[in-house]
Amino acid sequence: MSNLQGKSGEQQIAPLSADEIASEEVVQELLEKYDKESQIRKFKPKSKLALLVSAIAISFSLFHLWVAGFGAIEAIKLRSIHLTFVMVLIFLLYPIRKKGMKGKPGVLDWAMIALSLVAGLYMVFANEQLAMRGGLPITRDYIMGALGIFVVFEAGRRCLGKELPILGIIFLLYAYFGQYIPGSFGHSGFSLKRIIAHMYVGSEGIFGVALGVSATFIFLFILFGAFLGETGMAKLINDSSMALAGTSPGGPAKVAVVASGIMGTISGSAVANVATTGAFTIPLMKSIGYRPHFAAAVEAVASTGGQFMPPIMGAAAFIMAEFLNIPYKDIMIAALIPAFLYYLAVFSMVHLEAIKTGLVGVSRDKLPIMKLVIKERGHLILPLIAIVYLLVQGVTPTFAAFYGILVAIGASFLRKSTRMSWRGFLMALEMGAKGSISVAIATAVVGFIVGVSSLTSLGITLGDNMLAFAHGNLFATLVLTMITAIILGMGMPTTAVYIVGATIAAPALLKLGVAPLAAHLFVFYFGNISNVTPPVALAAFTGAGIAGASPSKVGWAAARLAAAGFLIPYIWIYSPALIAQGSMGQILGALLTATVGVIALACAVQGYMLKTTNIIQRGLLFVAAFGLIKPGLITDTVGISILIIVFLWQRFQRNSVKTESVNV
Repeated sequence: MSNLQGKSGEQQIAPLSADEIASEEVVQELLEKYDKESQIRKFKPKSKLALLVSAIAISFSLFHLWVAGFGAIEAIKLRSIHLTFVMVLIFLLYPIRKKGMKGKPGVLDWAMIALSLVAGLYMVFANEQLAMRGGLPITRDYIMGALGIFVVFEAGRRCLGKELPILGIIFLLYAYFGQYIPGSFGHSGFSLKRIIAHMYVGSEGIFGVALGVSATFIFLFILFGAFLGETGMAKLINDSSMALAGTSPGGPAKVAVVASGIMGTISGSAVANVATTGAFTIPLMKSIGYRPHFAAAVEAVASTGGQFMPPIMGAAAFIMAEFLNIPYKDIMIAALIPAFLYYLAVFSMVHLEAIKTGLVGVSRDKLPIMKLVIKERGHLILPLIAIVYLLVQGVTPTFAAFYGILVAIGASFLRKSTRMSWRGFLMALEMGAKGSISVAIATAVVGFIVGVSSLTSLGITLGDNMLAFAHGNLFATLVLTMITAIILGMGMPTTAVYIVGATIAAPALLKLGVAPLAAHLFVFYFGNISNVTPPVALAAFTGAGIAGASPSKVGWAAARLAAAGFLIPYIWIYSPALIAQGSMGQILGALLTATVGVIALACAVQGYMLKTTNIIQRGLLFVAAFGLIKPGLITDTVGISILIIVFLWQRFQRNSVKTESVNV
């Protein structure tokens, strides 16, 4: 993350010394510990291997830019080339075991690269022949398919860890040994050839919809984020956030909420966002008096929310649009109110914590001046404006991201201080390609799960059994779905969590009459919230490493700060107005009452309103919050009545204390 040293005479914040800000070594160590994607080989700069990786990554990005802007290529060929680039980069960058991170690729690595090229590109050249055979595979197809399945699993294991590949293998075994499984989950079983053909030759396995979305929408948006990073967008976000909120009580924590939320829409990874943004914000929060575990929790929760913050949400949102066959802008609009409520709740809790503990902000003379920040870097917001405009106008995400990249490059030239150099251009191409690796291979591995579900009707069977277990009760089914998503999120990327959840859990919600968009957003939200849900909360653990706090303590504090994120998804299932479904009056009414509701929730969680609450007041605030967040005349009336009672009660207590003090 960029520091806050500026140009053109800007006044800059300097509350921390260089020693106080988390060093790059600490950040990298935390990423390698909690983020599997960061456990890569370290090549010497300008060495032959480093140059080779750069050349492949830059070629990868240029290929996708060409396809998006000028080229037309068949879907299966695009997905094959996309996956081949990804697997070659994985076997170059990711060692067989973690201890090989400092070594060079060995004979086995180069063999895997060769196998990736053969298996990955086979469908590019054999697609026409396969079409002429009416899709009927021959022996050569089966051999290439088995080879392709093997290299995808190994690439997934190296990049993502063992959890997702093991889950994929279990699903393949289920497809093969189905005749030996008793009860409703049993089936006639499928031959090895049939499984290989379905997973490799068809478009419902490895080369399915998920990989297709990675090869079109997701890659370009990750590349867009890389270009924004090279233009200096991070500095604009940091400086403007500090100028806006730095002087208020607990200002640095509010800066963390705003800056991390915005950066999260660009980075797409909660753990990476905590490690980079948190290297500055967490020490800054600690420097004004926030407790270390609370500072780390604030950063973790704010960074996690970035993945469901429009306009650019996590990669799974683009896959959701494809699964539901709706425009991405519909998902973006539906996610807007929940994201606002989530961040409002976190912001309110941070403010109440500061008031309760007597914390102050940073003095104005140490902060950037907003006028100068906008003058120096305000033009860098143009790419985001362009993206939103294009998406709202109905342009496909592919073209929106492509033109967004062009606008980002052009906008950088509006001022000399932000002008993108040729080296910066190449660096953006390289980092964009590297940033897409984990998402791409996750979508390929998840293809086995989706493929087996379509081959065996497992999704329908799981949905039926989930309904039976919950006795057809919607609330119980929602709880089971939430638990499933959170458990999956403990060991898998959020993109994979969403795809698996959408395959095995969402069908049960649909059978109970839940709208498809509401059901899929429910799975999507809890897949993300798993990053701050104990016992395994990777974003919280990363923040704990920077803050020097107990990971467990940070995890529970983060879960408390993310309380709105656990409640709101249930509300939109019963009242879809919160996801912009319904008339404008219903939507605005739900927004208004829910806004008051999440503030009440923040007061309840923090145990503070006008003063510290007693146990009865705190309980009443929870009731008021739930009543107001859930749209409805009765619930709103009850909620606002209780809130007024608690407010007047607290006001009376505070005035009584003041009167006693005066009398004394």
